[in-house]
Amino acid sequence: MLDIKFIRDNKDIVIQNIKNKFQDHKLHLVDEVLDLDEKIRALKQTGDALRQERNESSQKIGALMRDKNIDEANLLKVNVSAINTKLVDIEAEEQKLSEELRSKMLIIPNIIDKTVPIGKDDSENVEIEKFGEPVVPEYEIPYHADILDKIMGLDKESAGRTSGNGFYYLMGDAARLHSAMLSYARDFMISKGFTYCIPPFMIHSDVVNGVMSFEEMGAMMYKIEGEDLYLIGTSEHSMIGKFKGQIIKEDKLPLTLTSYSPCFRKEVGSHGLEERGLYRVHQFEKQEMVVICKPEDSFEWYNKMWSYTVEFFRNLDVPVRTLECCSGDLADLKVKSCDVEAWSPRQKKYFEVGSCSTLGDAQARRLGIKAKGENGNYLCHTLNNTVVATPRGLIAVIENNYLPEGSIKIPVALRPYMAGQEIIKPAK
Repeated sequence: MLDIKFIRDNKDIVIQNIKNKFQDHKLHLVDEVLDLDEKIRALKQTGDALRQERNESSQKIGALMRDKNIDEANLLKVNVSAINTKLVDIEAEEQKLSEELRSKMLIIPNIIDKTVPIGKDDSENVEIEKFGEPVVPEYEIPYHADILDKIMGLDKESAGRTSGNGFYYLMGDAARLHSAMLSYARDFMISKGFTYCIPPFMIHSDVVNGVMSFEEMGAMMYKIEGEDLYLIGTSEHSMIGKFKGQIIKEDKLPLTLTSYSPCFRKEVGSHGLEERGLYRVHQFEKQEMVVICKPEDSFEWYNKMWSYTVEFFRNLDVPVRTLECCSGDLADLKVKSCDVEAWSPRQKKYFEVGSCSTLGDAQARRLGIKAKGENGNYLCHTLNNTVVATPRGLIAVIENNYLPEGSIKIPVALRPYMAGQEIIKPAK
């Protein structure tokens, strides 16, 4: 959410930013919020003048009563009573308009960084850099669901009976490999100086509204019927919410946290061949990283964070690339974002396995997360990034470590988490 003062002083910038995100249907909001802001400020001025008049009248009433000027004092009391009635009406109108203003402000997108490429959707994202050589072996790489079937590692049929489409059972060594990746991700981030955390997996609606846009919320979140609780789509939601309404001492910044959680997503509109496997599912597990820092440090942390994901996957023998997200592919709260994509030797293309974003002070403004510095309090900046989300990460590992006889080589980094096992062989 932008500062209303910023919109007042930079109307043209806000309008151009909306156009750069190809959201022209939101242009009317700029004039509407400025109109509401003007009305609210006028009501505040009227209210302040009335309160001053009331205070002055109250002082006069006291003096008149002491001097036994009862009739004149009673007349002023009538005036004070009328002022109180007017103030009740003004405060109610101010509250109503303020709520309307906030609801519209929440829809106006954050100002994107000047380095973000302008484009309509993810088809116009820009490749930044490749890490590792993308290899297509001479032998065929089967579809990942078929690889997992051969090691008796996947059961979607039973999950369909218990839970429906988009759910799965991971079994045996496939489940162990999945867990090994998450355990390694945890220890990898701890080695980078991050504090490990397991957060709540459900959050209240005010936290949801604080960490994401309405469009994301509708497409992603599962609501608990009859309660003000939502299942998290990523642990970023509850990790940022942890600091709601808090004032953090500046010398405690940056806060660097890495969190594990299951994640739940509607995945509205998912379809096609790849949905037979584990690309699009309603439930998965993820190791996340979250940073809360000073505004001047946010881009330094942004670059560190995506580089950690690249390093993690390279340690698992997976070639990756980074992709700069264009303006039309950015969620409304994001200032800048890049995706980390893993190489698929079966598809002969890259697919997303992680996303790194800086949101400036947007989440902090919505949730009231501030730092206390020498010159007063200020809004913090928040960032988030995927270390690994699996089973997508699992797909990348098994495809890039698949051997011609149908076995899967376990990356060296994961072997300590699988009792030293080096290979997963097909079931007999």
